[in-house]
Amino acid sequence: MVAPSARSGSDAIIQVRNLTNQFGAHVVHKNLNLDVYRGEILGVVGGSGTGKSVLLRSIVGLQKPAQGTVHIFGQDALAASPDQRSAMERRFGVLFQSGALFSSLTVTENIAMPLMEHAGMSRPEAEHLAGLKIALAGLRAEAGQQYPASLSGGMVKRAALARALALDPEILFLDEPTAGLDPIGAGAFDQLILTLRDALGLTVFLVTHDLDTLYTICDRVAVLSDKKVLVADTLQVVEAADDAWVHDYFHGPRGRAAQKAAKPAQESK
Repeated sequence: MVAPSARSGSDAIIQVRNLTNQFGAHVVHKNLNLDVYRGEILGVVGGSGTGKSVLLRSIVGLQKPAQGTVHIFGQDALAASPDQRSAMERRFGVLFQSGALFSSLTVTENIAMPLMEHAGMSRPEAEHLAGLKIALAGLRAEAGQQYPASLSGGMVKRAALARALALDPEILFLDEPTAGLDPIGAGAFDQLILTLRDALGLTVFLVTHDLDTLYTICDRVAVLSDKKVLVADTLQVVEAADDAWVHDYFHGPRGRAAQKAAKPAQESK
């Protein structure tokens, strides 16, 4: 993987330029810029109200910005035709914080749906492939016949991840993937994301509050503050940023604990 200092805009799989998001008179982002590089896991953090999920939604096309541009795979996502946009969206998967599974469908049916709709597969073909995605997400085969309401929180996350992986995406967008999970479940999910990134060559855009996740799997971290990206770099650089929120977040008791826990893994690499 290319070191952050050696990268340029031409290496970016996602380029956000001068992005402004607002709701009525409330401005969430103002002239925000961010690059996401192929093959990296980028963690996006920030205080409450800084628009982390809004930024994700703007990139994937669920939130139309007031101004600015978003280029994905070198294409202008905001100016793309419906057909171009559809082709682009098939190249990324999204895991929403709630999982966003259809409650009336089984896990297998949830995963098979995009395969039938976007890949033109028959139901038997789609359900067979759904079974492979279920295994890839670390679920047992019998989970495929269950409905979302019968799943634990960790199983919902993994089922939603399996659906996000259905179309073999190049980019994976994750919105608070470990929220609501116990520490053991969150740690297992972190390792799953790291394994999938390495095995499948994914690029991961990860919105999180979880310090353990940042220190365990993220190559870079982008901090949202004052309506823009304050810094986007390695954890070592981000930790040293001259900003009160960054200092409180990374150097408070939980930040110090996460740093200490991450050191053995980093030293073993």
